[in-house]
Amino acid sequence: MSRVVVVGSGIAGLTAALRAHTLGHAVTIVTKSALSDGSTRFAQGGIAAALFPDDSVAAHVADTLRAGAGLNVREAVEALCADGPERVRELIALGAAFDRDGDGFARGLEAAHSSARVLHAGGDATGAELERALVAAVRAAGIAIVERAFLADVLVRDGHAAGVALRIDDRAVELDADAVVLATGGWGRLYAHTTNPAVATGDGVAAAWRAGAALADLEFTQFHPTALYTASAPAGAGAFLVSEAVRGEGAVLRNARGERFMTDVHPDAELAPRDVVARGIAVEMAAQGGRPVLLDATALGGAFLARRFPTIDAATRAAGYDWGRRPIPVTPAAHYAMGGVATDVEGRTTVPGLFAVGEVACTGTHGANRLASNSLLEGLVFAHRAAGAIGAPWTETPEWMREGAITTLPDSGTTTAASRRFDRARLAELLWQSAGLHRDGARLEAAAAELAATQLPEPGEDANLLTLGRLVVAAALRREESRGAHFRSDFPLPDEGAPVHTVLPGAALPGIGADRSQPTRLEVPAAC
Repeated sequence: MSRVVVVGSGIAGLTAALRAHTLGHAVTIVTKSALSDGSTRFAQGGIAAALFPDDSVAAHVADTLRAGAGLNVREAVEALCADGPERVRELIALGAAFDRDGDGFARGLEAAHSSARVLHAGGDATGAELERALVAAVRAAGIAIVERAFLADVLVRDGHAAGVALRIDDRAVELDADAVVLATGGWGRLYAHTTNPAVATGDGVAAAWRAGAALADLEFTQFHPTALYTASAPAGAGAFLVSEAVRGEGAVLRNARGERFMTDVHPDAELAPRDVVARGIAVEMAAQGGRPVLLDATALGGAFLARRFPTIDAATRAAGYDWGRRPIPVTPAAHYAMGGVATDVEGRTTVPGLFAVGEVACTGTHGANRLASNSLLEGLVFAHRAAGAIGAPWTETPEWMREGAITTLPDSGTTTAASRRFDRARLAELLWQSAGLHRDGARLEAAAAELAATQLPEPGEDANLLTLGRLVVAAALRREESRGAHFRSDFPLPDEGAPVHTVLPGAALPGIGADRSQPTRLEVPAAC
């Protein structure tokens, strides 16, 4: 039996904890806020799996590879699509209530899928329902839970992950473990416009890098095409996402003149891959002075919209829109990180004993652009696999995790020679302008210089965001081509050679993130 710490409590973290507990390990879940907080509960679109007779694993694999623009790791894609149906059935057995119609489970069609294979719950509240079912299962299992604990660092002893350093109520705390599973989500708050909740500050990615773990493909952030446009949002709140499933049901995009424009951009129009739709919207917004475009769902009717998308319907009405009668304003926003901590198909990082699952990880599944509704599935599948690998011998690092390495990295561990004070709002706007939907070498170089001149804040969210800002810009500069979600106007075409992953070797800076003046050991009871 191993002592296992799982950091994070979305679909990936809860699944890993449940599986590890079932296998007999002593598990503790550590989470930054309350157990149910995080990105999972905001997921609207659904979860994709080849569950129906007219679909197949092979078709799901093909769709995922096509969306990924040639950068997918095929082994990871095959694992995702092959394991997916059984993992979804296990969710159903746990009590997750997916929507049904007269023929069984209802299913939806989303962009770049060749088949209607997406399951939803509560119409557009899939993530909330899956989070509810998993939290209930974790509590019923009596798994130890530590809430409101900030991950300061991953502890590494003799080259092996040995626990975590935490900050709880301004106390420095250490929790020992034989294996650490990071499930901390992405870095959406790095950008000025994002659908991500306030907790998405990339803490796990930054901590893994400091611990010596390689990162991969940080230049690939997915920008969701349709976030509800509002003149102002509550402090810390992400932009409200209007699910791709709305376009799957037939809604269309129009410019300020009322014209459909995506039909001139891609043969699949509004159901083209997300990067294509997001950039198409950005171009149209630039042509109309920055004003948002319009999502027109009026042909679907107010009654259908309220029944099929109750969460979105309530949000649009709260914002003052009647989307059954008039189109609503939408704009792209940072949504999902395809890159992260590099792992194999069992969630192993380059640091023995350290696993990463869900959005914090880069398995290579998504390649350069995530296929719609594969994110919840990825968290589910690879968390299950990682838990099954705890205690097994550490295997050799896959070849893709060793290619394209950047050897000259920004100094993200010191404050020497830095002249600019850190400002989070400035960082978010800088990343949006330089490493957002449209990029070029000149803006990236200027951003790199500004970030290098910015003082690293005290350990915490701000320090993690600045570290990731530097690394994202470095990765975007390295990739001199346009591929998937990474578009550079100075290199507008894909490189003609075989696609290569951008791998950033770990910094091995243990202790940078944590206050180690008087750390105390945290003893967690077997169940709480």
